[in-house]
Amino acid sequence: MRRRRTTRQAIPFALLSYLLRYPEDQFRQADGEIAALPAGPARAALERFLAAVATDGDEDPRARYVETFDVRRRVTLYLTYYEHGDTRRRGVALLRLKRLYREAGLPLGADELPDHLAVILAFGALAPDGYGETVLGEHRPALELLRLGLHDAGSPYAHVLDALSAGLPPLAAHDRADLARLAQEGPPDEAVGLEPFAPPEVMPIGGAP
Repeated sequence: MRRRRTTRQAIPFALLSYLLRYPEDQFRQADGEIAALPAGPARAALERFLAAVATDGDEDPRARYVETFDVRRRVTLYLTYYEHGDTRRRGVALLRLKRLYREAGLPLGADELPDHLAVILAFGALAPDGYGETVLGEHRPALELLRLGLHDAGSPYAHVLDALSAGLPPLAAHDRADLARLAQEGPPDEAVGLEPFAPPEVMPIGGAP
């Protein structure tokens, strides 16, 4: 993605995206950026994350990441999965996100899925004001289910989701209802692939508020 702006966000999009990507090191690059955040819930949560991963320093961070996100489907980082599972409806949701990114001037690479949380956060860091918050708001129940699942699993990554949640509005009543439904029912299991059933020209496109 090409950088479009440098204005500071209430949510530290770029930092959170870095922490939720497949790790290449022990997050040493994040120390200074976390220390530079304003005092508050987000900074405190990320400090807890660094402390938690430091206590198990002998564990390969890449193995931890794979065990957390690639094995436990309940805590996947692919947010549309929570609502749609591996169904054609998810294909439509992915197509809509890709078009939104492209319209914001930030088209994805061919090897990226647009609903991965690290990708959404990278988009929020680079897109015009409001776009990142809009996409996150549309997936608020999935984000909360992910956050709760990480806490239930005792994962250090729960603190990263706490930091993100601290920058979002509280769950609205309809989001709480959707969260309860998703937690009870789980994602659909109609495994019919991810190809959309509607052509791009008829897809609705969301944007900044």
